Amino acid sequence: MAQEPAMTEQTALDWIIRQRDPGFDDWGAFVLWLEADPAHADAYHAMAAADKGLDDLLTSLPTVQEMTAMPEPARLNRRAWIGGALAASIVAAVSLYLYVPRSDPWAVETAPGVRRTVTLADGSNIALNGGTRVMLDHANPRTASLERGEAMFTISHDPDHPFEVQAGETRLVDIGTAFNVLRDNGQIDIAVSEGAVLYNPGREAVRIDAGHRLHADDKTGTYMLDDIPGSTVAGWRQGRLVYDGQSLERVAADLSRYYGINIAVTPAIAGQGFRGVLSLPPKEKIETLAPILNVNMRQDAMGWILTPR
Repeated sequence: MAQEPAMTEQTALDWIIRQRDPGFDDWGAFVLWLEADPAHADAYHAMAAADKGLDDLLTSLPTVQEMTAMPEPARLNRRAWIGGALAASIVAAVSLYLYVPRSDPWAVETAPGVRRTVTLADGSNIALNGGTRVMLDHANPRTASLERGEAMFTISHDPDHPFEVQAGETRLVDIGTAFNVLRDNGQIDIAVSEGAVLYNPGREAVRIDAGHRLHADDKTGTYMLDDIPGSTVAGWRQGRLVYDGQSLERVAADLSRYYGINIAVTPAIAGQGFRGVLSLPPKEKIETLAPILNVNMRQDAMGWILTPR
């Protein structure tokens, strides 16, 4: 369906403004829009012609004092007036664009075995487990990107400005209060203890309510939703890990993150499932977990290895 002329011109102007950003890389979408309707190309090229020499115009604009001293301009013909008005509108739009707050990212990171909580300006807080990195943005404080590890998000809910978390290919929108996100080796676990979270709005759009967990695989795009006790969400904060059939490989990864030491598992039992609760002892007594996991644990120069009993 063709755009209205005014909308086409506005869209063309938007493309010109965006393309002046050195970081612009949306050329595929631009070409698709350009080819969708001959009117799009006509509008764009007209705007581009008016935009020619805009850099010189921006640097040579008179100051306020100079402008007030300028004589009244001579009467312009209609074509010149339209061209001038168009250039002025582009200058104004570009000026506004240049003053839009840009991304101002900052990172919060923990080493394995180290936990930290950061409080955001709106009162929300993010608790990071060991070996975790979260990217935040001063210019957009209602977003976060979990690059690796595990974090518990306790969010000050604002329905007009929902909090969003990006974890790999997964996008989460907060429609509640508290949820834990684990990202490890292409696997994503989202567990909600209060309120609700929307998983990938615009795609699967799955609502995860309190007392539920969603496990997703970034590589295959598959996911599974199941029930969990709300009290078990982010149990690592209280030194407790709860499992319902997860593999020993996953258990070893969780222990490594928590303790900050390398804990491996032999291939023979890596896929073996474990159900139960681990009350985590001090690092010096980690081998006391062996009978609970039904494995042997031996120490080497690299850390610990879980082996068959």
